Amino acid sequence: MSRKNPAKNINIGLLAHVDAGKTTLSEALLYATGQIRALGRVDHQDAFLDTDAQERARGITIFSKQARLRLQMTDENLHSEQTIGLTILDTPGHVDFSAEMERTLQVLDYAVLIIGGTDGVQGYVETLWRLLRQYQIPVFLFINKMDQPGADPKAILEEIQTR
Repeated sequence: MSRKNPAKNINIGLLAHVDAGKTTLSEALLYATGQIRALGRVDHQDAFLDTDAQERARGITIFSKQARLRLQMTDENLHSEQTIGLTILDTPGHVDFSAEMERTLQVLDYAVLIIGGTDGVQGYVETLWRLLRQYQIPVFLFINKMDQPGADPKAILEEIQTR
């Protein structure tokens, strides 16, 4: 099930350029799975994962954070249920803190590479893509902020395919 961990324990890193929504997505995952009771926001300085005072003041993630999720999975073919443990690693997106992000790559089983729907594929996203290939980490692409003005799904998909 997992490349680097025993079955039923998976490490997933959320990576992107700054302000693409990594921490907000992490918060939403924690909230949707019942791990936290209130949905925090980076811009409101109440994000569960941004605990450092400097992070809250600047509105960016500086230190990688981890959060655990437990999911009940049902295998209908085997008529059985199992619990999957997910560790979500929310990483910094600012290039000044890329060393902090890169340290997490050694433990990842999978990565979610987040692309901002209005920002498109930034240069740092391409750098992350190369690093993920170098570390041979399977990647899921997540296009975020598609509800914002200026988001163009067709243009983003074309840009991803060409870049």
